[in-house]
Amino acid sequence: MQNLTLLDGQKFQITIQRLCRQLIENHDDFSGSVLIGIQPRGIYLAYRVAEELRKILPGSKIEQGDLDITFYRDDFRRRNSPLVPNQTKIDFIIEGKKVIMMDDVLWTGRTIRAAMDAMQAFGRPEKVELLALVDRRYSRHIPVAADYVGIEVDSIASQKVVVSWKETDGEDRIVLVSEAK
Repeated sequence: MQNLTLLDGQKFQITIQRLCRQLIENHDDFSGSVLIGIQPRGIYLAYRVAEELRKILPGSKIEQGDLDITFYRDDFRRRNSPLVPNQTKIDFIIEGKKVIMMDDVLWTGRTIRAAMDAMQAFGRPEKVELLALVDRRYSRHIPVAADYVGIEVDSIASQKVVVSWKETDGEDRIVLVSEAK
C-alpha cells in the first residue's frame, strides 16, 4: 500500500475555516439555514463546521443535525452482513429552510441521493446545498456536484480516500491510499 497525505494539521483546519467563510457569504447569520451531517463520517465535518461558525458568528443560532441513510441506500439489500443503522438526530424543522448537507468524501453520488431521500421525512426544504471535504471528481454514478469543496482529488477506482478526524482517529488527516504494484 502506498499512502499520500493530501491534507493534515494546520492546512486541514484552514480548509474548514475557508468552507465556513464561504457558507457565511451565502447564508449570512444562518437564521434560515441548517446543517445536516450524513452518517457515519459526515457528522464530524458538520460538528466541526458548526463549532467554527459559532466562533465566527457569536449569538447566531446554528442548527446542526445528523442524518442516517442506511435504509435509503440502493445497495442495502445486496450486502451479506446485517446492516447496523446509525442514529438520526434532527431536532428542528427543515420545511422552508436552506439545508446544507455535509459529507467527508463525495465519490459516486449514491450517498447524496440516499440522503436526499431520507431528508424528505423531515419536510421540504427551500433549497439543498452540498458541502464535501473531499471531492473525487471523476467517478460519479449519479449527476451530483458539491456547492462547497475542501479539496478536489483526481483518483482511480482502485484508490481510496481516507479522512481521519481528531475526535475519533486522533488526528485530522486526508490520505489517498493506493495498492502497491
